[in-house]
Amino acid sequence: MPPTPPDAAQLRRWRLILGQDAQQALGGMGGCSLSAAESEIDAALGAIYDDIPEDEDDDGRPKKRQAGLGGSAPRLAKWLGDIRTYFKEDVVSVIQTDAIERKGLKQLLFEPETLKSVQPNIQLVGTLMSLSGRIPERTKETARMVVAAVVEEIRKKLEQQIRQAVLGALNRKEHSPLPSASAIDYKWTIGRNLKHYNADLGTIVPERVYFYSRAQRSGAWTVIVDMDQSGSMADSVVYGAVCGSIFASIPALDTRVVAFDTEVVDLTEKCGNDPVGMIFGVQLGGGTDINKSVAYCEQFIKDPKKTLFILLTDLYEGGNEAQLVRRLGDMKAAGVKAICLLALADGGAPCYDERLARKLAALGIPCFACTPARLPELVEAALKGSDLSKFATKAEPAK
Repeated sequence: MPPTPPDAAQLRRWRLILGQDAQQALGGMGGCSLSAAESEIDAALGAIYDDIPEDEDDDGRPKKRQAGLGGSAPRLAKWLGDIRTYFKEDVVSVIQTDAIERKGLKQLLFEPETLKSVQPNIQLVGTLMSLSGRIPERTKETARMVVAAVVEEIRKKLEQQIRQAVLGALNRKEHSPLPSASAIDYKWTIGRNLKHYNADLGTIVPERVYFYSRAQRSGAWTVIVDMDQSGSMADSVVYGAVCGSIFASIPALDTRVVAFDTEVVDLTEKCGNDPVGMIFGVQLGGGTDINKSVAYCEQFIKDPKKTLFILLTDLYEGGNEAQLVRRLGDMKAAGVKAICLLALADGGAPCYDERLARKLAALGIPCFACTPARLPELVEAALKGSDLSKFATKAEPAK
């Protein structure tokens, strides 16, 4: 019995996955002619992922050139349009990131027409942050629009949850007559209504339901976000900056946002009114002096027991490590709720200094990676005085 020939549609899909180099091999299995639309997909992917042989070099060995998009902005704009036509947004983001990293397309992002065609995502914001000092004037407004779109998306996802977490944690002992299912104080309500137990129904029929207050007390807590702006922390800095701006919008918090490399930049003035400007105030790259930034932040600790200190860094310290450990130890001993986030991003476990992380953990300062979605829960746990080391084991521990 002759073997069943391969399905033509499957062959075409494999051809698109493997690229031009697989054309001959797959063609010998029954042909894999691409449709017009599939040819456009192939060209869009090939521009980034295919290696195409070229001439010989001076030693007589074959050279290889990578298929590129060249320096033509119109050609790049067409390519961006093609990938957005044929792929979903999450895939478009991956292809764009590969294009920037593999093909050196950063210079082309300086053209406003090109930048308008790009799918906004946090990786692109990180690239624009790294280029912020070189972006020409004609492109700056377009770059701000791209960053603003990403900031707004992050804010929509996190703002309500963070506000609820903060206000719920700070006002657990105050009750409000305003009805809200999410704000019901079940323990207090049950305790006050035990006498209204209905034996026939087998349950309590409460005469009155008690709710936690959402009244905002001005400056009840100090929250300090201290962000490492080294190049590897790009995504974390974007999320940290947006979360800092959300904290700043809550009157119950006195918020400070600081970025550092070997120097310290206080971004607090911008964090409430201009988070996009705050992000462009970050200069990715350079060395790292964590100790210097922590020393700067110490001046804002007025009431240690009502201070949450979030250190966002991979802990590769270029400054005085021994002094850094002492500072953080003293801060923790005074009652500050101190957390070290090795990453605040959607990605996997970060690269970090495990030795220094162990030293801080021994002081009672948990060190772990956290996705932005878990940040509201983390902040609520810290403000309520929960054991953050236990939270860390349930969060995304760095490995």
